[in-house]
Amino acid sequence: MAAGANGRMPNCLSKEENDLNSVNKFLQNDYLGLIVRLTIGVIFIYASIDKIGAPAQFARIVYNYHFLPGSLINFFALVMPWIEIICGILLIAGIYKEGSILILDLMIIAFIIAIGVNLFRGINLECGCFSVSSKAKDSALDLLLRDIGLLILGIYAYLNRSQRFSLMKTRV
Repeated sequence: MAAGANGRMPNCLSKEENDLNSVNKFLQNDYLGLIVRLTIGVIFIYASIDKIGAPAQFARIVYNYHFLPGSLINFFALVMPWIEIICGILLIAGIYKEGSILILDLMIIAFIIAIGVNLFRGINLECGCFSVSSKAKDSALDLLLRDIGLLILGIYAYLNRSQRFSLMKTRV
């Protein structure tokens, strides 16, 4: 192929390659990656605070989902909020970002499954997402949509490999 008048090779990228390049730029956007990390991190930190302060009430909410065996409910109610807060802090700081977001994404998937199963069963449940108060009731469909949106953000955060605003840089 001959060089153009400016001595450079003409742009030979196909439409598919240009589209892939655009997707890659979107996925690696430093600022969007930071905003998504901060959003998810703050959500999970905020969600964990009430659960940590009232583990008995949170255990009651977990029990009402009828999703876990009775022997695991108290353990889950004690451990899960701490996982949320630790992963949220690590995600915001950019320390072990991939591991933190993977754990949070798996938790979100578990939440979606638990809510979906109870929606299918016709059970109206207290979410327990941000409060252990019995007044914290949303429709199961609203909870599902919110968690699906959060999962989309979580997948983006996982695919975003930007290290610009991270305290810990990983080797590529």
